[in-house]
Amino acid sequence: MNRLGLSTPLLLLSILCISGTVEPARFARHSRPRAYIETACTKTLYPSLCTQYLSVFANSTIQTPQQLAQAALSVSLYKALQTRRFMLKVVKELKAMKSKDYQAVKDCLDQIGDSVDQLSQSVRELHRLEHPGAAGGGDVFWHVSNFETWVSSAMTDASTCVDELPGKDMNKLKAVIKAKVLNVAQTASNALALFHRYASKHKP
Repeated sequence: MNRLGLSTPLLLLSILCISGTVEPARFARHSRPRAYIETACTKTLYPSLCTQYLSVFANSTIQTPQQLAQAALSVSLYKALQTRRFMLKVVKELKAMKSKDYQAVKDCLDQIGDSVDQLSQSVRELHRLEHPGAAGGGDVFWHVSNFETWVSSAMTDASTCVDELPGKDMNKLKAVIKAKVLNVAQTASNALALFHRYASKHKP
């Protein structure tokens, strides 16, 4: 499956800003764009995290629920890609060391790989939702349902990974992995909440 053949201009800009490749625009703490983001983030389960990650776009073109949902989704996808990259390195090292933690971390890596695929699919669904006449377009409600399914599945896989790293005998490495994976699940949850706000215009 082509995991990265999905970039839109906003998605690319979002990932570059989050990763630090592009210097985020500076903004006043109480600017109108930031206030818009903060207000929208109060509707999520993790408002502080939502505001923290989306504030880098406060002086960009994010002015609508659609753009906010796209940005939140790109944050979650970036975090999933970042976590997968980190875990690939860790799994390789654990395998070489014949560590007893290898299998648990490998299983978790597989779950995060699935999350990356699912979030990538959700990006495509969001694009089709806005361009129903384009190739692959179709019924609006079908794409809304597909988006919800993909993001929910990504959250489930990330949560499963966290559950496979129990608190008992938690070492530093597992704690770091658990924090990164939990971050993926939380950003996906925020993206889904902001999408629901945007998608409400499509509901009868």
